[in-house]
Amino acid sequence: MYKLLCLLFFLSIQNLVLAQFNDSTQYHALFNSTGSVNRAQDGSSYLLNNQVRFEIKKKKVLLNFGNNWAYGKSNSTLTNNDFSSSLDFNLYGKSRNFYYWGLATYNTSYSLRINNQLLAGAGVAYSIIDRPNAYLNISDGILYDLSDLHLNDTTRVNYHTYRNSLRLQFRFILKELVTFDGGTFWQPSLTRKHDYNIRSTFSLGLKLNSWLSLSSSLAYNKISVTDSENLLLTYGLKLEKWF
Repeated sequence: MYKLLCLLFFLSIQNLVLAQFNDSTQYHALFNSTGSVNRAQDGSSYLLNNQVRFEIKKKKVLLNFGNNWAYGKSNSTLTNNDFSSSLDFNLYGKSRNFYYWGLATYNTSYSLRINNQLLAGAGVAYSIIDRPNAYLNISDGILYDLSDLHLNDTTRVNYHTYRNSLRLQFRFILKELVTFDGGTFWQPSLTRKHDYNIRSTFSLGLKLNSWLSLSSSLAYNKISVTDSENLLLTYGLKLEKWF
């Protein structure tokens, strides 16, 4: 198990993309590898959670591309095989506090019974606080949800709906050493009663140097259509580089 964790860690680092700095563009690359292992007399379990994100920032545009993969087993039984890939952008006007956003996200999740899911939409956002050491942002918009879901072991359904997507996001940095950040999405359907998605992530980081941090993360997801949810608590390393 230890060799497997090490192998996945180093393979993921190789996927971290770098680019050259110029006067008009700023790049941000992040790789976060966390996990947990539990071995006892009655069995063992483990969970790996890897995230890669690349960001390009110009004066009026911010572009993000990210991938996240969680994989876990308990007593040789698969518990998580969850993958998400997203592309989003922000368009700024005269004020950096107010902007327009758009995104497209693809999800597949064993634990949430999602075979395929495509979310795409746009909206507006406002930064209540936007300082180097403190950030608080709220956004709202409309998403189109095209999903292929497993309602249970024998029933599979394809459906689509429009969702309102309300998000609260924050980041706080203490003395340039400790970082606490996270966000929560509330995404109810506009046409289907009792149809909603909840996605929450929280992370705590302790900076070791300019590019390496110890990190722990907590993620909670719920899909009401499939009546499924997951809670992921992991810890590990985060590599981050601005250039």
